[in-house]
Amino acid sequence: MKNTIAALIAGLFATAAFAQTPAPATTSPTVKAEAKADAKSAKAEVKSEAHETKKAVKEQAKDTKADAKQAKDTVKAEAKETTAEAKHASVKAGHKAKEVAKEGKDATVAAVTPATTTTTTAATK
Repeated sequence: MKNTIAALIAGLFATAAFAQTPAPATTSPTVKAEAKADAKSAKAEVKSEAHETKKAVKEQAKDTKADAKQAKDTVKAEAKETTAEAKHASVKAGHKAKEVAKEGKDATVAAVTPATTTTTTAATK
């Protein structure tokens, strides 16, 4: 019985020594190269997308700036046109007021001065 127990204990020690976790498998250089190439292509893709996005944002900002300038110019032109129309209306009203004043003065002068009659003689004909 002592021999059996000793054999069992020796077997346990033997299995314990060989039952350790295996060493991690070493990666082959081709796997490393593939991973490196994948990382490099992913990085290039991200960089390309970032560049395209940046370009699109700049273009959109440029378009927005152009639209704002066009709107500003339109408002400026409309303001200038409105000012010109107002000035024209003011000048026109001034002329009309002068005409009315002149007509009123002419009527007053006509009422005050008698009408002169001209006679023509046969000698002057």
